[in-house]
Amino acid sequence: MKGTGTYMQKINEMTVKELVSERGKMKKELFELKMKNAIRWLKETHKIWDLKVKIARINTVLKSKLAK
Repeated sequence: MKGTGTYMQKINEMTVKELVSERGKMKKELFELKMKNAIRWLKETHKIWDLKVKIARINTVLKSKLAK
């Protein structure tokens, strides 16, 4: 994924509350994309993978911030 450095900087600067909120939005969007894919309405299936990676990155940053 291109531009991951800037995305990681962005989420590292977010507070825990903002990260949890962002993760919730992404999980909802991921669910919607999976439903569209199930009924064959989704043309850009790579977006599912992209969202999973972003959610994992947010989880990683959250764990490191909560460990401090």
